[in-house]
Amino acid sequence: MSTRTEKFNREMQRELGTIFQTKTNDWFGGALVTVTEVSSSPDLSYVKAYLSILGAKDHAFIMNIVETNNKLIRKELANKIKNAVRIIPEIQFFEDNSLEKVEKFEKIFDDLRKERESRENK
Repeated sequence: MSTRTEKFNREMQRELGTIFQTKTNDWFGGALVTVTEVSSSPDLSYVKAYLSILGAKDHAFIMNIVETNNKLIRKELANKIKNAVRIIPEIQFFEDNSLEKVEKFEKIFDDLRKERESRENK
C-alpha cells in the first residue's frame, strides 16, 4: 500500500469517526459506533469502513441505520474533504466483530485455566 493511500485511509478514519461521534445520540440512541479500520481502492474512489458497535443490543439495527444514512454521511464527508480530494469516495460499511471474537477467546482461555487449576488442586 502506498504512502498516499495510507494517509488517505487515516484521514478517512478520522473524519468518519468525527461524523459518527456527532450522530451518536441522534441516530444510535447512545450506542457508541467507532471506525476501527478503513481500506480504500488504489484510485481512492471506494472505501470500506469497519465499524465497532458498543452499548447496543441489536447490532443489525445500528448497521441498518448506518446504511440508510450512507448518502448523508458521504455528503458530510464531502464537506470536510472536498479541498483535499478530486473524487468523494463511495463508502461501504461493515461491522467489525473482532472485539466479540477476542471476548469469546478470552472466555475459552479462562475456562481452560480454571479447569487446569482444578486438576492441579486435586
